[in-house]
Amino acid sequence: MLALAIFTMTLILVIWQPNGLQIGWIALGGASVSLATGVITWNDIPVVWHIVWDATFTFVALIIISLILDEAGFFHWTALHVTRWGGGRGRRLFPLIVLLGAVISAVFANDGAALLLTPIVIAILMRLEFSPQATFAFVIATGFVADTTSLPLMISNLVNIVSANYFTITFDRYAMVMVPVDMVTLAATLGVLWLYFRNDIPVAYAITHLESPRSAIKDPLVFCAAFPVLLLLLLAYFITAQWLLPVSVVTGAAALILLALAGRWLQGGRGAYIVVRKVLLEAPWQIVIFSLGMYLVVYGLRNAGLTYYVALALHYLVAQGTLVGVVGAGFIAAGLSSIMNNLPAVLVGSLAIHQMPGSVDPLMRDVLIFANIIGCDLGPKFTPIGSLATLLWLHVLGRKGISVSWIQYMRSGLLITPAVLLASLLALALWLSLLPLA
Repeated sequence: MLALAIFTMTLILVIWQPNGLQIGWIALGGASVSLATGVITWNDIPVVWHIVWDATFTFVALIIISLILDEAGFFHWTALHVTRWGGGRGRRLFPLIVLLGAVISAVFANDGAALLLTPIVIAILMRLEFSPQATFAFVIATGFVADTTSLPLMISNLVNIVSANYFTITFDRYAMVMVPVDMVTLAATLGVLWLYFRNDIPVAYAITHLESPRSAIKDPLVFCAAFPVLLLLLLAYFITAQWLLPVSVVTGAAALILLALAGRWLQGGRGAYIVVRKVLLEAPWQIVIFSLGMYLVVYGLRNAGLTYYVALALHYLVAQGTLVGVVGAGFIAAGLSSIMNNLPAVLVGSLAIHQMPGSVDPLMRDVLIFANIIGCDLGPKFTPIGSLATLLWLHVLGRKGISVSWIQYMRSGLLITPAVLLASLLALALWLSLLPLA
């Protein structure tokens, strides 16, 4: 009960952030209380750090890459092109925006999609003079797709990296399993969003108010380098997977290349358009402290035996068969994510799978691992507190003068999410039954 009370209070403070207190210091405070009360020990710190360090620094590097490309005009240029591809037809633009969100979420992580794509989409919608109902539809779709399509690659979500590293799943193996599942998830997401918002999407819009995509480019050198650097980055993930090279090393190298180009380091800074110092200061360094602190608090739940009860529930579901196991595990993970945030939830699920009593069939173990990831990626859409990406998205909307209440969000989330989650879990069960074991 003490471990649960510390976790609950820490989570409340993380969401509330009284007096602007940053989430890293709040989580570290919770970890300090856990340590002082004996819920965790000093020996737990290196164990938890080993679990979270790669995911944390990968996330920071991805956000740095995203911020540099955003400063160069890359995302604005892309969004303007997509808007023109819509050809003035709202019912063509809507799926294009969803597909754009899916691609950005896959490559730059769900937090990057929420942080960077949302304000650009809002700015374009304002230029197009969309109605409040239409704006709401596009904004919700952008926020929703950022999480639901963050499945395909390890780097697409912090949750993916934590779980893959915990169970030693290589980048290529992860992609082999999750890319096909993500295709189903994307189709289900687009279908459900279309059914939900079909009456709010405008039939036509004027593109005469839009500036030329070329005018969005602020740093031509970084912009031109973006495509080859991103392609090489994706190739490097797959090539280095056989050596088990941490993904943070590969991502960090790409971030360093873009920083050098943006800062014109080889020219002594002459001709630089982007203020590198500003980019580095805006990077989410608080996430480093938050990850260690919050996961230490969650590890206290494990030490108190609370994760064992989740393990017993998973053991019962597995005994009922593969279909019940995958659906049950996915919805448990989704429920935990919606209540306690998906970052703590993925560790709870991973620890529970590791603690399951008795021997587990290798196929079923893989099913549980990936079902836990899917649940933690999609489950945050049930409530506004489910993921950092959602909290970032709501923060961005607030700064742009768009208010989405918790009731509005949950009404949409509870109607949209279950069907997409179920489709993803069924696709996982089917696909894993066809794949050879790792």
